[in-house]
Amino acid sequence: MAQLPFRQPFRQQSRQMSVDPHNELHPQVEHYIGVDVGTGSARACIMNEKGDIVGLASQNIGLWQPETGYYEQSTTDIWRCICSSIHRAMDQHNIDGNTVRGIGFDATCSLAVFSEDTDEPISVTGPKFDNADGHDRNVILWLDHRPAEETKKINATDHNLLRYVGGKMSIEMEIPKVLWLKNNMPKELFDRCKFYDLTDALTHMATGNETRSFCSVVCKQGFVPVGVDGSVKGWQEDFLTDIGLMDLCEDNFKRMGGVDGVNGKYFTAGEKIGTLSERAAADMGLPAGIAVGSGVIDAYAGWIGTVGAKVNLSSGGLDPAHAKNHVSQAFTRLAAVAGTSTCHLAMSEKPVFVNGVWGPYRDVLIPDYWMAEGGQSATGELLKHVLETHPAFQEAMSVAETFNMNVYDYLNEQLREMKEKINAPSISYLGRHFFFYGDLFGNRSPIADPDMKGAVVGLSSDKSLDGLALYYYATMEFIALQTHQIIEAMNGSGHVISSIFMSGSQCQNDVLMKLMATACDMPVMIPRYVHAAVVHGAAMLGAKAASTDKNGHSEPLWDIMDRMSKPGKAVYPSDDEGEKKLLRAKYRVFLEQCEGQRRFRKDVDEAIEGWKA
Repeated sequence: MAQLPFRQPFRQQSRQMSVDPHNELHPQVEHYIGVDVGTGSARACIMNEKGDIVGLASQNIGLWQPETGYYEQSTTDIWRCICSSIHRAMDQHNIDGNTVRGIGFDATCSLAVFSEDTDEPISVTGPKFDNADGHDRNVILWLDHRPAEETKKINATDHNLLRYVGGKMSIEMEIPKVLWLKNNMPKELFDRCKFYDLTDALTHMATGNETRSFCSVVCKQGFVPVGVDGSVKGWQEDFLTDIGLMDLCEDNFKRMGGVDGVNGKYFTAGEKIGTLSERAAADMGLPAGIAVGSGVIDAYAGWIGTVGAKVNLSSGGLDPAHAKNHVSQAFTRLAAVAGTSTCHLAMSEKPVFVNGVWGPYRDVLIPDYWMAEGGQSATGELLKHVLETHPAFQEAMSVAETFNMNVYDYLNEQLREMKEKINAPSISYLGRHFFFYGDLFGNRSPIADPDMKGAVVGLSSDKSLDGLALYYYATMEFIALQTHQIIEAMNGSGHVISSIFMSGSQCQNDVLMKLMATACDMPVMIPRYVHAAVVHGAAMLGAKAASTDKNGHSEPLWDIMDRMSKPGKAVYPSDDEGEKKLLRAKYRVFLEQCEGQRRFRKDVDEAIEGWKA
């Protein structure tokens, strides 16, 4: 698409031929672009002023694994995928770039590294840390587990800021990764590095600005907003010095983004940080000057894209009695953003501290409100792993292909047939004596133990399709029961969650959604845009940026969510008392498996203390 000149009037509206039989002319509506960078792909959606998605495209991102537990990406490759997705999404309906008013970004909470002097990517691949393979691998992905020792060192400080990340900083966060680079890079190279959360790197590439988002630095980089717990500059100098990153304190923390209002700028979600640069506009095929909003971590875009829906949870439809949602309704709604892993997000008016749940984080989405983030390290990835490692997986794939179904839908049908065959009262009855604990990838919440593993009670030698279906069911049951555990921990500490607003492809799994509702004993909301709730939320950030007036004021994010969110459908808990009793019993076993594993490890470690091979 040809680039439009910057001097062209920003509000000019072109016309296109109508599809109505009278062939009347209608002006094009305004559009907003959302960009979502997930673990495996970059997506772009085009949203109109009513909140409808009118264009959607994605492209897979390159991923490198130089060693076990190492995961790397490239901002150069990611940017290329973003631009390609925007081109294709715009082309789907011949959308004129001159109608685009705002762009919003979200991305995984990964660490991006650039040169402070040249602004070029700096490789994170040791031991040489060069780009010898021709790829600018300057991103350490969120799921990279290389900084295990650095994470232990950070948590051993018992610094007060750890209160705001659930008591422990996760290996998935960015400060452990920065410390790993400090410990492994040549000093002269590390001294040239500046560090970004990935979404801030993307808004930097889009605008040229060094502005950072509160969502990124507060949630993943140990930044405590000014005024919270005596914080003066946001960045905690004593903490960085204690862990060996005193270098980053120099020049008022310039390499991390600086001090707000001194040598840096920080904005809450969607606030206009600048406009699309000439260079970025040329890459995207858009006019320069489009408003760019402060970005968010991808899960938080899922919160934006789901919890604003008007819904009467007693009937599951649009609630006509409420012309407008009030932001307080968000306090009862848990956003469960499911993909490779699942993030659980809840907003509160006051800070709520929950062991093993990240936060509370102030100002990251809506000023003066607090967010908490629980999570499961692997859900989609866990299901995939369990299926692919079972002896009957290839047979299941072949049969599913014969019926033109994906393997999950096929296994759900298999479970229904197994239920009918023995006249069972429910699918859950099939797994009554099979107990699967699935923290194969460590535990994020609520016990925050990266050393957790899986466990099975009731394992048999069954290699059949029925055996696979039962293992698959047990995995879904684990996901549902662990969600219950997280909500229980959050509500026990002061949250008031009474419904789950899901997003991601797992929403299409009706067996899992019903199981989730019943295990947690609360309704589960499925969004209108099942596959696009996150990128839809990112587009709302673009709408907020575009609403900025000459005095810097913009429409409140909640009002945009209320106006642009679409009603979804609700899934309710089972009314079968037998099934409820079964899942309550299974939950007690689940908790015993969780605590038992930690007890077993402790007993063994004490027994062999001092013993060396």
